[in-house]
Amino acid sequence: MRSLLFRATQCLQVLVPQVLLAIFMVKSTLADPAHGIAMYGAPALPPDFVSLPYANPDAPSGGTVVTGNVGGFDSLNPFQLTGAPPWQLRYFAYESLMGRSWDEPFTLYGLLAESVETGPNREWVEFTLRPEARFSDGTPVTPDDVIWSFRTIGTEGHLRYRDLWSKVETIEQTGPRSVRLTFNAAEQDLALLAGLRPILKKDQWTQTAFVDGAINDIPIGTAPYVVASYEVNRNVVLRRNPDYWGKDLPLRRGTNNFDEIRIEFYGDNAVLKEAFKGGAVSYVREFNAEKWETQYDFPAVQRGDIIKSEIPHQMPSGITGFVMNTRHAPLDDWRVRDALLHAFNFEYINDTLTGGRQPRITSYFSGSILAMQPGPAPDAVRTLLEPFRNSLLPGALEGYALPEGDGTQRNRGNIRKALNLLQEAGWTPQDGVMRNAEGKALELTAVLQQDGLIQQATSIMEIYARALERLGIKLSIESIDKAQYAERERTYDFDLTFIRRALSLSPGNEQYFYWGADGVDNPGSRNLMGMNSPAAEAMIAAMLSADTREAFITATRALDRVLISGRYVIPIHQYSVGRVAHIRQLHYPEDRLPIYGDGVGFLPEVWWYADE
Repeated sequence: MRSLLFRATQCLQVLVPQVLLAIFMVKSTLADPAHGIAMYGAPALPPDFVSLPYANPDAPSGGTVVTGNVGGFDSLNPFQLTGAPPWQLRYFAYESLMGRSWDEPFTLYGLLAESVETGPNREWVEFTLRPEARFSDGTPVTPDDVIWSFRTIGTEGHLRYRDLWSKVETIEQTGPRSVRLTFNAAEQDLALLAGLRPILKKDQWTQTAFVDGAINDIPIGTAPYVVASYEVNRNVVLRRNPDYWGKDLPLRRGTNNFDEIRIEFYGDNAVLKEAFKGGAVSYVREFNAEKWETQYDFPAVQRGDIIKSEIPHQMPSGITGFVMNTRHAPLDDWRVRDALLHAFNFEYINDTLTGGRQPRITSYFSGSILAMQPGPAPDAVRTLLEPFRNSLLPGALEGYALPEGDGTQRNRGNIRKALNLLQEAGWTPQDGVMRNAEGKALELTAVLQQDGLIQQATSIMEIYARALERLGIKLSIESIDKAQYAERERTYDFDLTFIRRALSLSPGNEQYFYWGADGVDNPGSRNLMGMNSPAAEAMIAAMLSADTREAFITATRALDRVLISGRYVIPIHQYSVGRVAHIRQLHYPEDRLPIYGDGVGFLPEVWWYADE
């Protein structure tokens, strides 16, 4: 008996370490804490990286940069559902658990969090906070702040933050500095989206409900800049926090180099451009290639005091143009939308306004690997779309291309096709007016906001209105201020309006917010066209559940086909290169541009001031 016990004990002594080692190896394989996380594959930068590849780690610090916004503001809280804050605040004044590298399609590196780990299928994600992470008032960032931020912004904040929260099954503190989120949906990007959620100070909101915050209730964040002063509808001054906790992080070296960022507000784009010419603004972006070539030769440019910089990128085109609100008849009829697309004489408009220098957007992801391919859908794409064949519009499977005009002002061939489409939809010209069987005239209203892009959009609409007159369609154009426009957009009170959706090389959950059925009836969504497409939602789901880059590309190309063949937007030209005119004292790393070009993480984040 003793012999048997001795041998059993010996076996256990041998087996236990092996079992423990096996368990450890499995755990290490499934969930090792890491310095970064990529949507697919591994992060490009090693754990000991010095700085982002497009930042200059030796950039000097100092100086003031002044940027201009058109319109006004009535809030300094970019996370509330109501109010119109300066858009820059979200990016300059607040931080998240992780930060993006804009030189990779979708990769995050530790910011407030020193590490991230996930389950084998990313069914959960755990972040461990840096012990040195601090709010701007000097207090430490705690797991309690993280949990409160996720829960409060996810339930009471802006709609853009709520979709992620609806997919969080549990959120809990798992250690002195660790928080774990477990998801109820199998979507690859949820762990990354969680890493990008802003973290605010819980104790600031013990006396005031978050939803009731006034303009003076400026959320306390952890970022390099804090709001130093403001005058409603006039300016906001952001000043760099001298005690910023993260200035030595690799993710921050060579970034946030200015002592002060001033945001000045102007009534319209023309006034802003004159302020720039007069030296009151440090830089402007020009979206019109013709103006860039012909109107930037004023004395300051000739003297070299103003520099013209062109910043290439590798991003998808996104969609820019005029969205048609399908909540309103007759725009709920695809044939009417198709007729309006044919009547839009892009070739003539582009030549008139931009000298033909800017190519047209041909799909939502044109110019990138994610764009649908010409012609019939390839087998892999067709397999995804086939179950929705009966609800897809013509062209989704067979191949779709935007109407092309002959370049002349009259656009006769496309006007003739537009007339045929309208007649198929039950509209006929009667005494020069397009009417339906009940005798109702076809009249549309385009609602536009007064700002830089929209100023050009107004000129486009004026040309378009004259073309529609030939079809007996009346197009009224309303150009209104930012506050009025925000309410009209929120309640979908328009027939046509300007749309700009910048799309990344790694589109994700935001696609539901842009095109999902929940946005049809819920005010304030980004689904301006009111599309309700089971096919689109299925393609988004396929994108989010894809476990390989190839499957992801296939699903995105399928989504692209559903969107462009849906005929929801009249696309205009691409912005294939960023055009920035700036004072000569502003510099950027010209030899190491990120693949996202002049995006959110570029100007002013990696620029610097030097009087040389």
